[in-house]
Amino acid sequence: MKRDAIKKRPLSDTTLAGLEAEEKEYRELDGNGLYFRVQASGKKSWQFRYKKSDGKWSWLGLGTYPSTPASTARKKAAELMEKISKGEVIQTKADIQQQQADEASLMFSVLMNDWLATKRPSWDSVTYDKAVKSIERHIIPAFGHRDFTQIEPQEWLDFFHSLQRDLGIYTQTEKLTSYCRSAYNLAKFRKKIKFNPLEGITEFLDSGDKGNMKHVGLEELPNLIRAIRKHPSRPIAIGLELLALLFPRPSELREAVWAEFDLDKAEWVKPAERMKTGIIHAVPLPRQAIALLKELETYRTESEFLFPSRDSLDRPISNMTFNVALNRMGYKNRQNPHGFRHIASTELNRQFSDKAQVVEAALAHLKKGIKGKYDKGTHFEERVEMMQWWADELDRMVG
Repeated sequence: MKRDAIKKRPLSDTTLAGLEAEEKEYRELDGNGLYFRVQASGKKSWQFRYKKSDGKWSWLGLGTYPSTPASTARKKAAELMEKISKGEVIQTKADIQQQQADEASLMFSVLMNDWLATKRPSWDSVTYDKAVKSIERHIIPAFGHRDFTQIEPQEWLDFFHSLQRDLGIYTQTEKLTSYCRSAYNLAKFRKKIKFNPLEGITEFLDSGDKGNMKHVGLEELPNLIRAIRKHPSRPIAIGLELLALLFPRPSELREAVWAEFDLDKAEWVKPAERMKTGIIHAVPLPRQAIALLKELETYRTESEFLFPSRDSLDRPISNMTFNVALNRMGYKNRQNPHGFRHIASTELNRQFSDKAQVVEAALAHLKKGIKGKYDKGTHFEERVEMMQWWADELDRMVG
């Protein structure tokens, strides 16, 4: 059927099915802004013609024919006309895609990656990798999916307070605050925001000497160990007792994998990439720790981690797991996982006052003015004696 034979509108089903293709595509008005498009190839489809907010005319596809029948196309056109009459903006597929792209570009994870890219040329690889790891561990899970222009200053303050007060990380929180503030400065200079929500936040954060490594007194430690041993999750109880026995940084134990442990040699070799110092570090394992690790092996899954996440065997438990366990035992704001290092440090320095370097090596500290760096074997034999003394001392106190 030729289009000049059309007698009435809206177009009848017979007309729609019978319209023939021509050398050039054409459109025939059906009514209410709806047009029927016939391409030179013979393909047929529905299009809606409307005026955009800038006053220009545009086309919006409503589906191919005959998979989209006339009744459906007319209903869509009527709905669009109603939206226009109410002053609503009609979005094309391209408009929606552009909007989605714009929204994705405002995610905080994108901003942070852009900022990291500016730092990569000037930072050494160790510094850069540690910053990325810290950001991915703490910042991205909390804010990575958020529109950075919509995150309120109070949200940031509450978040950084939680890192300090719940996890006991102060120096790291200072660095994370600096990273995020700098990322926002980048957004400001790109004219995506007018003010930096982290400006001046440092003034309201806790200082490192307030509650850093929250810990109970030595006289309360036996009751804490007894409470840990009664925890309903035996693997978590083992993890907490290992924190007391070996006093590693909590992340070092939480992210530990079985391949790092040699129970026959009685040592745990922590790789450099997971150490705060960036240096490999070996820990002598006292008999009590070996017994706990052998028990933990009975709970071992296919995961490489000592403490795998319940949601994925490819990840360790959350950085809040040990802290939540202590809170539920009644030690909220009294003991956090990092606090075991303080307790051990105090007692080791008291007992081994003439071996300050050995104590620092046991704590994997980078001691300025003494040696500066520790490799995995530094003072190892002396630390064997020290670690066993501490484990025996805990046993003696608990009874």
